Amino acid sequence: MAYTISLIRGDGIGPEITEATLRVLEATGLAIEWEEVLVGEEAKKKYGHSLPDHSLETLRKNRVALKGPLIVHKGSEPVMIKHGKEVIAHPSINSALRRELGCFANVRPIKSFPGLPTRYPPIDIVIVREVTEDLYSGFERWVENGVAEAIKLTTRKACERITHFAFQYSKKYGRKRVTLGHKANVLSLTDGLFLESAREIAEKYSEIQFDDLMIDALCFQLVKDPVPFDLLLLSNQYGDILSDLCAGLIGSLGLAPGANFGEDCSFFEASHGAAPDIAGKGIANPLALILSASLMLNYLGETHLSHQIENGVAQLLGEKKVRTPDLGGTSTTDDVASELVRILTH
Repeated sequence: MAYTISLIRGDGIGPEITEATLRVLEATGLAIEWEEVLVGEEAKKKYGHSLPDHSLETLRKNRVALKGPLIVHKGSEPVMIKHGKEVIAHPSINSALRRELGCFANVRPIKSFPGLPTRYPPIDIVIVREVTEDLYSGFERWVENGVAEAIKLTTRKACERITHFAFQYSKKYGRKRVTLGHKANVLSLTDGLFLESAREIAEKYSEIQFDDLMIDALCFQLVKDPVPFDLLLLSNQYGDILSDLCAGLIGSLGLAPGANFGEDCSFFEASHGAAPDIAGKGIANPLALILSASLMLNYLGETHLSHQIENGVAQLLGEKKVRTPDLGGTSTTDDVASELVRILTH
């Protein structure tokens, strides 16, 4: 039986790292029928919209997608999606994809690999990020000339949903501690609601330790000693920021995979952006997207193949022969894919 999976090649370095990832997936021998979907810059050039209706229809039909990074320009216009007579404004193409597909949980594992020089002992942290609300809701407006405001949207429903997800994820994958990052001492209503909701739900999962830290104190503790942390439960903006911080702890954003989960659809993407400054140079690190594909295989129930890819990445990095410039080497994107294919097929 072949899986039918949507494929978004992405912008910037997206097509390069996506092609490398496809080569690695092919080497596993798993039968996948890819249905390519145009989203982002190429879709806008061809159809006049970065997220056309037919692209969304395909993504919803297949329910699972592998996605290359998409360019989000600074100060770009919202992505407008029609729902009958109503038009929904999304602050970015990534937010539009998550919300239109009903994805509310963004999971970003942060795991050390042997052979890479870091300042820390082995780290194994999972970030669970709520991605439907908070300051990324897109509710911004000009109050008057020279004065702008953004609404930090927080609802009990979303807080409870993501907290249940975090604890259920912890039970499934053997996580022992959930730490909520917040700023409830200042944002007493919004972050206070998240903290209150999480504390109530944590009582239903007594086998898992729950604690909370102010987001600034959490950043300090992560940089000082990240090893004790297990799963971080974060709202939208905090989760976005701490994903990059934690990726730095293990050596590169090029090692940070990601997954987006909803009731009906899920898609898998690297945590980093499209890096248009190095697009076409053949030096982008494809490992974050390859590890995201490994998360996808695990989601599909192909656990053995998922472990094969992760173990292959660990072997590649441990051998210290093939590394892209972000990891201190001189290898190309294709070099990494070729070496990983060799490891998986021998």
